[in-house]
Amino acid sequence: MTIVHAEMIGDKMLVSREELEHLVDLAKRSEPVDLQIVSGEISTAELMQLMEKGGSFDFWADQAEDIYSVTDGEPI
Repeated sequence: MTIVHAEMIGDKMLVSREELEHLVDLAKRSEPVDLQIVSGEISTAELMQLMEKGGSFDFWADQAEDIYSVTDGEPI
């Protein structure tokens, strides 16, 4: 059995290069494969979804990060 880890970003899937290469190798066993890789700009919405689902900012939900209040700092 092959397990593939993928992340949904809008209507697209994000997989690691290693897993993509493994999938292509498996597909080549049964038929010719024409892999077309499009590298270009991703939309702002797709980038925001990636950042949200990627977990990079999960630490902000930790109570230990809530160290400031509305009375901190100086008014501008």
